[in-house]
Amino acid sequence: MTSHLFAICFNATRPADLARFWSGLLGWEQADGPDGDSAILPPGPAGFRVRFLPSQEPKIGQNRAHFDLTSTSPEHQRRTVARALELGGKHIDVGQLPEEGHVVLADPDGNEFCVIEAGNRFLAGTGVIGALAGDGTQEVGYFWSAALDWPLVWDQDQETAIQSPDGGTKLTWGGPPVAPKTGTNRLSFELALPADADWEAEVDRLIALGAKRASGEDDGGRLLMFDPDDNEFHIQKPR
Repeated sequence: MTSHLFAICFNATRPADLARFWSGLLGWEQADGPDGDSAILPPGPAGFRVRFLPSQEPKIGQNRAHFDLTSTSPEHQRRTVARALELGGKHIDVGQLPEEGHVVLADPDGNEFCVIEAGNRFLAGTGVIGALAGDGTQEVGYFWSAALDWPLVWDQDQETAIQSPDGGTKLTWGGPPVAPKTGTNRLSFELALPADADWEAEVDRLIALGAKRASGEDDGGRLLMFDPDDNEFHIQKPR
């Protein structure tokens, strides 16, 4: 039985504050944990939560991955941008061109995200978080397709994208050139298994697909692993 994507995690200097920003922007319910972490919960049973974990590591350079938020109309895009600024976000320049229709912003902790213009066919029907857009190789796209058992919905010129069979947010990787990794990623995946699943067998399966296992578990019963592009991810131990 394969893992499912339980959460996309942000390392955050102020987890509760960052959760309030994203809760206010997405309209998802906020839930604070006992250990200084916070989460926002998707509105339905499908999809993943977004977790905000305490970390004092400084942000180094541009994140390897960012959210692309969707818009249904030009006015909707303007409202989303205005709401983000009202909540503490800011405009940033990452080299985007004036004629490009998306708006590039950063949340209060400096994490980049885009508000995509209406009419983007690739993100049609995905929901408010259209994509988690990553800097990565074709190999890592193939790895995550097999790891999550999500089909490839794009595989061209070494760019890849996968999506759950149930729809929703796409996970995308832009292909080469891939910028060198600098420090620990601020965004990472957290995987989970049903309580009766064979956890060690799943870890072995992920390793056979190309992952690497770090030594030990963290205090939350999560094992740290690395995908083929050396991105951190965790897999929960069943409880």
